[in-house]
Amino acid sequence: MSSFDFDQHALTRRALLRGAGTAGAALMAAPAWAGAIDLPLYGGGGEREMTTAFPQKGKMILQRTRPPLLETPWETFDKGVFTPNDQFYVRWHWAGIPGSVDVDTFRLKVHGNVERELSLSLSELVRKLPRVELAAVNQCSGNSRGLFDPRVPGAQWANGAMGNAKWTGFRLKDLLDSAGVKAGSVQVRFAGLETPVIDGGPHFKKSLSVDHARDDDVMVAYAMNGEPLPFLNGFPLRLIVPGWYATYWMKMLADIEILDTPDENFWTKKAYLIPDTPGANIKPGEKDVKMIPINRMVPRSFFTNVAPVANVKASAPNAVRGIAFGGDCGVAKVETSVDGGHSWQAAQLGADEGKYGFRKWNANIASIDAGKRLSVMVRCTNTDGEVQPDKPNWNPSGFMRNVIETVDLVAA
Repeated sequence: MSSFDFDQHALTRRALLRGAGTAGAALMAAPAWAGAIDLPLYGGGGEREMTTAFPQKGKMILQRTRPPLLETPWETFDKGVFTPNDQFYVRWHWAGIPGSVDVDTFRLKVHGNVERELSLSLSELVRKLPRVELAAVNQCSGNSRGLFDPRVPGAQWANGAMGNAKWTGFRLKDLLDSAGVKAGSVQVRFAGLETPVIDGGPHFKKSLSVDHARDDDVMVAYAMNGEPLPFLNGFPLRLIVPGWYATYWMKMLADIEILDTPDENFWTKKAYLIPDTPGANIKPGEKDVKMIPINRMVPRSFFTNVAPVANVKASAPNAVRGIAFGGDCGVAKVETSVDGGHSWQAAQLGADEGKYGFRKWNANIASIDAGKRLSVMVRCTNTDGEVQPDKPNWNPSGFMRNVIETVDLVAA
């Protein structure tokens, strides 16, 4: 487990945000461009600016300025299984993000159907609750939405709306036990400091069942990769729901409410819904489909050292590598195919950093004659036996894409 002086780092963070103007001021400033990129979106239209304008962030793909949507450049994923904090993707729902957070006055409130209402400072949370650490992938529900065919509305992400970090904090269960959850409670609702920018806009809130909220792996983080959370990734506290999509990972967590009736708020009842079908898959235009809240992630695997179409040396061995994750459980195996999926060969797996995190893989592909093209596929099977599908899913929200990835190696 990584260790650090939280109070010292937090005060440094506050000084950083106030030293050269608040983070909010930086978000409203004119963007600073750092070149451009063409994302491989379905049907084209993937031209995006690269930006370095956002606080505590390096070079990122700019999807949207207000609210900030920043995608991780793909080459970042080839550098290691843990995504650097300064290139970890960013996704907010409303542009009403605080410009700064005062660690001295900030409080996390726990209330509702509890024995004791709590209002705890950061220092109290860090000192009173046992510290835990967990590696887990945070992935936007709409990661890869720009690859859907036919296209669907929403942020046109390529594959970079995800990241893997080592999260440090405390178990949500320990905090709930401190408050004393009363019998008859059914859900736990979470809210952060993000606020609507229009009158009557629904505050962003998400809920988990009480049983899920009390799972040993669900936690509240105050650090990622050994440092306090970056401001745009949820400083000072973020809910971590391993194996589930990021919509549940509440940023700037400030309010936890225990409910004795089902949550009826907009973001739980009407938003982030998927078809209740295998793979959340329906046909375009299909009607009268039962919808349910999005939930667990599914297995995925990617190439990280070669582009979708890559030039390679003729008559020479080809090494390919990448990352994989099992979704809501671990990676059992990663395999590659060079014959359209008729046969599969096991890839070599890297170190296991935890069942919810990225896992490195690598494989050697036979040499290719000059002028020839070879399609290489990669797929992941998780420890529950779930295998990536060979055909892409489709739904009108562009959620949960996890089709087998393919690259074309062209020998020259």
